[in-house]
Amino acid sequence: RSTARIRPILQTMHPATTAFLTSTTLSTRSTHAARSNRFGALTMVTTPNKIVRTAPNPVKPKQRARVTRDIKTPDPIPEEGQAAALALMQSGRLYRYNTLPHERSEVSVCESEIAAYTGHKYCVALNSCGSALMLLLKTTDLPPGGKVISNAFTFGAVPSAIQHANGTAIYVESDFNHVMDVADLAKKLSAHPDCKHVLVSHMRGKVADMAAIQALCDKHGAVLLEDCAHSLGVRYKEAHSGHVGRACAISSQSYKMLNSGEGGFLLTDDPAIAARAAVYAGAYEDLNSKHVTVPGPEHFKGLPETIPNYSMRMSNLAAAVIRPQIKTLDERIEKYNARYAALAGRLEESCGAHLSIPVVTPEVSRMVHDSLQFNLDEKFSKAMTQQFLEECKAHGLPVELFGHRSNARNFVNWKFAPAEEPLPKTAKMLARSCDVRLPLMWDDEDFEVMAEVLTESLEKVLVDAGMPVCEEEA
Repeated sequence: RSTARIRPILQTMHPATTAFLTSTTLSTRSTHAARSNRFGALTMVTTPNKIVRTAPNPVKPKQRARVTRDIKTPDPIPEEGQAAALALMQSGRLYRYNTLPHERSEVSVCESEIAAYTGHKYCVALNSCGSALMLLLKTTDLPPGGKVISNAFTFGAVPSAIQHANGTAIYVESDFNHVMDVADLAKKLSAHPDCKHVLVSHMRGKVADMAAIQALCDKHGAVLLEDCAHSLGVRYKEAHSGHVGRACAISSQSYKMLNSGEGGFLLTDDPAIAARAAVYAGAYEDLNSKHVTVPGPEHFKGLPETIPNYSMRMSNLAAAVIRPQIKTLDERIEKYNARYAALAGRLEESCGAHLSIPVVTPEVSRMVHDSLQFNLDEKFSKAMTQQFLEECKAHGLPVELFGHRSNARNFVNWKFAPAEEPLPKTAKMLARSCDVRLPLMWDDEDFEVMAEVLTESLEKVLVDAGMPVCEEEA
């Protein structure tokens, strides 16, 4: 109420009380709107002899969103795969080469189906993608101690495979789109003219400018190989990922598009690589004859006696649970991509001033978004970034920071294959790059809650730091 309206009542009161209420009323005018939003409206109650200033009516803070689902929920094995696995266990024929005459093993059929999906001529199934990565190098004649150029941003399994093949890793910077920096690759190839292997990792399915990378490899006489552990289903131009290099590796580890717990495949159109991979994996004597997706016997002549058997074969049990999942790949990819588009769009709309989402390379004709990555803005200090992670976790959403001191994707943690040169661009990116899984088994509503948790956690950090949440507040 205005001072003029309450002045007659004030005149009947004690001078000290009059002075207090008058000053309170005047000062309240300028701040009332702001305070009423946070604490509730100020109320004046009049009686014939006095004015009573009542207690505020506080506005209850909004309940924070909370994720209640397990972020690491894997895709279940289809019933068809469960039945096939049970039948195998009942037969006891788990070993890929233990087949009846003229019978194709589960592994051989699985190799054929994988090769048909990716469009490769040859396929060798293995016990892990790490084994496949190592064999990419062994089958392309990496010498002992030979240098292998690879991404500074990838999973620790990649430098581990290089070390396993007795190679020496040389790292190339990765950019804020989470792909290999082509300009830095050119510098590294020029600085290491004795390096004849380039292993490009499509981390989280993000494919770099492979045409430019291939041109550089051709210029320097280096073999190009592709780590497609995360890019099954991704298409570069008109082909499936893994066709630019001479060979590639894909994964069937539980958190990938195919789930057999552990498993991997080496894919190529090169008959010499395929034959050697099969023998390295365990096709001793004449067991290559039990394969379907390998070249003819002339390519195996003398190999079992000249290269070692590393016993890296996939079992029939793993192949049996993989096969029905191949049939649903495209359907699941469509679902992943639709959910990602909705989630990414919401985050860009509500938080676009405070984060950026990596941009897909233009030549990628189909992406597979089974996870979400974003880069926090540079205004986020190390403490603010940590607070954001803690806020998300406190509300049921574990968000991983690629640059965390314990993250296996942070190159500083690869003490077994350390970087010999500074990688400032990658280090800067990793310091604020976040990673969130998008479990297929969740419901659409769960991703709406995920968006709320991410948004509210980010806003809480900004408010605590005294920074504007909205651009118009700046």
